[in-house]
Amino acid sequence: MTLATITPEWPAPARVKAVATERGGGVSRGLYASLNLGTHVGDEPDAVVDNRRVLAAKLQLPAEPSWLEQVHGTTIVDLDTDSPGAADGAVTSSFNRVCVVLTADCLPVLFTTTAGERVGVAHAGWRGLASGVLPAAVAAMGGDPADLLVWLGPAIGPSAYEVGAEVRAAFSAADPGAEACFQPNSRGRWQADLYGLARRSLAAAGVSAVYGGDFCTYLDAERFYSHRREAPCGRMATLIWLAAGC
Repeated sequence: MTLATITPEWPAPARVKAVATERGGGVSRGLYASLNLGTHVGDEPDAVVDNRRVLAAKLQLPAEPSWLEQVHGTTIVDLDTDSPGAADGAVTSSFNRVCVVLTADCLPVLFTTTAGERVGVAHAGWRGLASGVLPAAVAAMGGDPADLLVWLGPAIGPSAYEVGAEVRAAFSAADPGAEACFQPNSRGRWQADLYGLARRSLAAAGVSAVYGGDFCTYLDAERFYSHRREAPCGRMATLIWLAAGC
């Protein structure tokens, strides 16, 4: 069984370990085939347990990931002081503590300091982006935002992400320039660029070193789950941790 994963291409220090899973390499069946890691989507619980066991073994994870109850909000937990719970991101400065978010069209965003002293991850759908989940993650990382490296993982691309006027209005109310990330379509709606919106939000928070952002979960059905394409469906994981001894 081959675990299908993506290794971020970014200049993170060697001690920073990061990976995003694809949908292949697990035991789930049907719409959830095959490496579904979400317990909340209707898959057989035993299959999810097995998939998480496969994930831990294949990636040689140093600990059980700190799974969150994602709520499309802006709460970021510091795993050095708090337990994982209802939140849409996590940060840590501790070795062998695994931060993780689950996605299937929403945008997973990884963070590290250039020295590899602190890492984090955030779950950014349009509601979280509009509400400020990425600035919240930058703040939780601490220090100078210019010292951060960020990687944008697999999310729905602009050619596939059709939204209504209310979504565009939610962004333009706080950032009129965000309208550039929305293109009108022939149905009187808008094609939204989550990656572009994330870059704008990060830039406004002082982050300039941003990598990734060239995926589309909707269009690449062999590699990725997509809630918009095939709900109900599985969830992919994006993980980051600091390895001891590197």
